[in-house]
Amino acid sequence: MSETTGSVVACIGVFDGVHRGHRTLIDAARRIADEAELPLVAITFYPHPAAVLRPEAVPSQIASLEDRVALLLEAGADAVEVIDFTSEYADITPTEFIDDALVERMNAAHVVVGENFRFGRLAAGTPDLLMVECAERKITAHIVPVAADSTPWSSTRIRTQVSSGDVQGAAAVLGRPFSLTGTVVHGDHRGRELGYPTANVQTAPGMLVPADGVYAGWLETAGERYPAAISVGTNPQFHGAELRIEAYCLDRTDLDLYGLPARVVFARRLRAQAVFDSLEAFLDQMALDVEQARFVLDTPIP
Repeated sequence: MSETTGSVVACIGVFDGVHRGHRTLIDAARRIADEAELPLVAITFYPHPAAVLRPEAVPSQIASLEDRVALLLEAGADAVEVIDFTSEYADITPTEFIDDALVERMNAAHVVVGENFRFGRLAAGTPDLLMVECAERKITAHIVPVAADSTPWSSTRIRTQVSSGDVQGAAAVLGRPFSLTGTVVHGDHRGRELGYPTANVQTAPGMLVPADGVYAGWLETAGERYPAAISVGTNPQFHGAELRIEAYCLDRTDLDLYGLPARVVFARRLRAQAVFDSLEAFLDQMALDVEQARFVLDTPIP
């Protein structure tokens, strides 16, 4: 966390993805901080609490911790405090959590949470308890209703959408296109042989990955943003077994990106993965995929 002096406004959440619901919470906290002339600190947890409490059902991460911190700062926080969520920390009482997170760490004057916020051992802490306990410590607690359109904006909703390939629906909840970060690594080099060289982006374990298929989107690396046709899957045409995320930058066969950090940004799913009767049919489909991606991304033929 960057240095702060004196009291702060604390906004607490896991904030996986920093979606529109999270930003509604940050916006409310930002208004309180501005009125009180205090810095706003977003408090988050890593790893995801479920990784400790229910490791057999830990959800995929929508954004890396690095991205989460950057997005929280972009959303309006002045600093981010990351709490190491261990089994020992999961076992503290709600009162102990308030004393640790808000009193000792933050010297908070205000705390802002969503109405579905739970904390402390066995998630026994509720917003009502938070208000009572904070009042005793001269901290003002603010409870913000869950933001929604037809249904709540939530990380669970985004995971469901992305896992089914609905990256457009996920973008509507995120407030930005869904993306993945990783490093460009060597693959089979088959794409180059076929005339469509791809950047094989290897992501960290546990990240949320879209459903297998072909997508239109962009590859961002080395300060450049390339329109791309993106393949997610095991490359069933060639009997692959390893999940890969490969981006063909439209009309570019001259790029050498190996070893570079990269972001794959998804705009729209074009089709599911499929196996074709011949290499010729497969290449015809790849050409069609490129043209569909070009149309979706409004990228002219050079």
